[in-house]
Amino acid sequence: MARRNCSNSAEPTQRGPRLVYLLTDSLACGFLRGQAGYLRECGFDITVVSSPGEGLQRIANQEGVRAQAVPMQREIAPLADVRSLLQLVRLLRRLRPEIVNAGTMKAALLGMTAAWLAGVPVRIYTLHGLRLETTTGLKRSILHWAEWWTTRLAHRVICVSKSLKEVYTDLVPAAARKATVLGAGSCNGVDPGRFEPVETLRRQAAQLRTQWEIEPDAPVIGFVGRLVRDKGIEELAEAFQRVRRRHPRARLVLLGDFESGDPVAAEVQQQLRDDAAVILPGFVQETAPYYFLMDVFVLPSYREGLPSVPLEAALAEVPVVGFRSTGIVDSVVDGETGMLVPRGDVDALSHAIATYLDNAELRRQHGQAGRRWVLDVFRPQRVWQALLDEYVRCLESRNLPLPKKTGNRQCEVPAAESGWDDADTAAANRDTTDGEGGNAALTEEKPR
Repeated sequence: MARRNCSNSAEPTQRGPRLVYLLTDSLACGFLRGQAGYLRECGFDITVVSSPGEGLQRIANQEGVRAQAVPMQREIAPLADVRSLLQLVRLLRRLRPEIVNAGTMKAALLGMTAAWLAGVPVRIYTLHGLRLETTTGLKRSILHWAEWWTTRLAHRVICVSKSLKEVYTDLVPAAARKATVLGAGSCNGVDPGRFEPVETLRRQAAQLRTQWEIEPDAPVIGFVGRLVRDKGIEELAEAFQRVRRRHPRARLVLLGDFESGDPVAAEVQQQLRDDAAVILPGFVQETAPYYFLMDVFVLPSYREGLPSVPLEAALAEVPVVGFRSTGIVDSVVDGETGMLVPRGDVDALSHAIATYLDNAELRRQHGQAGRRWVLDVFRPQRVWQALLDEYVRCLESRNLPLPKKTGNRQCEVPAAESGWDDADTAAANRDTTDGEGGNAALTEEKPR
């Protein structure tokens, strides 16, 4: 793909092209960290829409964009969904955007429908992952219909990884001619500055060892994410017990909350809570120091889109072990930055973890290789530029206004990028299953 800058030969319009992002939960607004401000600098007039919440206010304040709150339920809720749809239609008819980009499943379903009813000329569905992939029965049929309908109404489907695109086009054949992956994937890249292996983070990790009473040389296995069955928590719990037969002083750190949707078996939850070798800090806003506590990071998930946590671990020079699942295969280079094992294979999972604990030199080599790889492939600016190219191409194909002139240069990364803290990215990762520039007013679209 040819590299563009923000300039174009068309006469500047009174306002830039209007771009509306739709996300179900305000926590998911962390996916737009830096990206919204970058595209605003390129000349887009941006509004972010999600359910009410702190994350929506934060995106407005930090990125200098508008925000609108429209309540949306994550799960199936027919009456609430109809109310949300009507509010979205009214909002889009008032804003009259050139582009709507909807991501996370409920916002995508309602957003593409509302954008179609409102006559939005460019409709983009950002696919973060497929719940459909691991569901069965009636729920799977409903999710399949929702994906088919969303895809039918979208002009373009941006899949966040190559393996996700393969699964998606297999399950929803109608997506084949619309689906694309930008670069190596990811919806927003990973900020390398947050996970720089500096002395400050290493000291904080040492303090965590003291806080959690972990011996200085005890090996630590880590996980970051929702504690649900789909993330392979039950398999990880069993693998950890097997690893302890060879490494009795090993510790397992699980960052995240147990959830009622897709719950981990009650007996496994109790086992983890009762085990003194298992550390359960719950949901942690500042995750970076924890990666420097770990000797190996494990993500035995059965499905992902493109998970950011293994990329974060790699930036901290921690090797990654995971199941050979959708999305994970795009976030680990097997045999170079980590090890991939067959889905559900507890023997292979425990063996891979133990291999790293047995071999400090292998941990070092794969950890350093992981950081180099992520720095080369997943810098946020690469993702933002690829997304800009896609937006401009869509606008050009429909003879719509292009972003304002900015001279013969790339758009500048806004100063707000460095103003985000760990809480923003941590909140976005928790959900991995909204004025004129600078106007951070948060308003809720009320039913009329």
